[in-house]
Parts: sequence; structure tokens; C-alpha cells
Amino acid sequence: MTARERIDRREGRSVFGRDPASYDRARAGHPEGVYEVLRDRCGLGRDTRVLEIGPGPGTVTRRLLALGVRSLVAVEPDPALAAYLRSSVGDGPEILVTTLEEAVLPADAFDLAVAASSFHWVEPEAGLAAIFDALRPGGWWAMWWTHHGDRTRPDPFQDATNAIVGGLPSSPGATGFGRDPDAARAALAAAGFDDTGVDVVRWTHEWDAVSIRALFASFSPIILLDEEERTRVLDAIERVATDDFGGRVEKPMRTTLYTARKLT
Repeated sequence: MTARERIDRREGRSVFGRDPASYDRARAGHPEGVYEVLRDRCGLGRDTRVLEIGPGPGTVTRRLLALGVRSLVAVEPDPALAAYLRSSVGDGPEILVTTLEEAVLPADAFDLAVAASSFHWVEPEAGLAAIFDALRPGGWWAMWWTHHGDRTRPDPFQDATNAIVGGLPSSPGATGFGRDPDAARAALAAAGFDDTGVDVVRWTHEWDAVSIRALFASFSPIILLDEEERTRVLDAIERVATDDFGGRVEKPMRTTLYTARKLT
């Protein structure tokens, strides 16, 4: 591991806005099972007033709007990502360019709040308190993390590239709630939430050599490298995909979804 083992939360909030279009194209999104849980357990539908935390380029935002939610407010701290979001989703959502910790949100106003692979950039205690206050009684909170790998299944490409990326600093999303259900449950209970559920969706996704390079280029530890080192790492990733995997990389994916309810 390098001298800096973890990316600072404040730094990470702005790193993806350096090239939001490339980030948007590179990421695999989230599995349909997430939206099934949001519909079946959390009541997501046409009358739902949604608060989204850290929408980034709008992967989930676009899906929620397509599902016909009643209204959507998105809290995005990075001005560059917020500008890209406006261009990619139009005037549908209200976009607040601020952190969740500093956002001024109406109390008891939302039926559902969501955060897709973004809540690790929020201070958890303050963030959960803000979410709790913003939800109406009976409203639901859903936070999930999609990991490009699954420790329960073989991942030959990860094994083949560990020597290339293994010494880079880690994102807070590599650990934390996304990997620790007990910590997530405890934090949700401390914030006043009930009816906590944990769903794990296992799936796979396939990339060619160029798109797997783009995927790795969208990871915060690689974005933060200087240009020469970043190019060296990405060239090596693409070379492994081409030479050792025939230009076809299939990776196991794991999405961990937490849902919890504000009862009063």
C-alpha cells in the first residue's frame, strides 16, 4: 500500500467531476433486483417523492424519472457533476449543489431517499440524521453499493491485475457499510430507523479491452494518479485484457442493498 492508504472523503466528493461523461459511459450501473426491492418493499411508484444523495452522472436518476416518480430532489456536492446531471436528465429533478451535511431540506417531505454507491462520501452519523429528518413518517431509506468483484466467486481478471493496482490507495467504498452489514445495521438503528433489510444481488457484467480500461479509469484511486502513472496503469490493464483474456472480460458483481424505515 502507498503512503496514503485511504482517499479523503472531501477529496473524493469532487474527483468524478473531472470527466463525468466518461464515468457515465464506463460504469455498469446497478442490477434490476435493486429496483424490484424499491418497488416491492419501499413503495416506489408514480406518487413517490424521492430524495437522491450523490446522483453523480445520473445513472439512477434517469431510471427513477423513467419510472414516473412524482418528484425528485438530488443532492450533488460537485458542481461539475451537477452541471452534467442537468444536461443528461433535463429539468425533471431539482438539483441542490451542496453536501448532504450542509443541505437545507424540508422536514417530513420525502417518501423515499436513496444513495447508490455514494454514501461513503458522506459523514455517516450526520448524513443519516439528515435523511431521517427529511423522510415523512413511514418513509423509506435505501443505500446500496455495487462492487466490481464478489469475494464469494472466482475473479480471474482481478487476480491477473492485482499486481498492477494492488498498491493504490483505497476508496472509502471499498470497506465501510458496503462491506459490513453489522456496522450498517447498527448505524441505522442509532439514527432511529426500523425494519432494516439487507439484500445481496449477485450478477455479472462483461467488458471488452477498451471498456475495461475505461472502467478502471473511472475509479477514484486511478483518477488521482498523475497522468504518466495513470497511463501506465491503464495501458497495463488493457494489455492484460487483450493478451490474457482475448479482449473479453467477465467479472462477478455484487450489490449490497440496505433498506430501513422511519416509523415515527
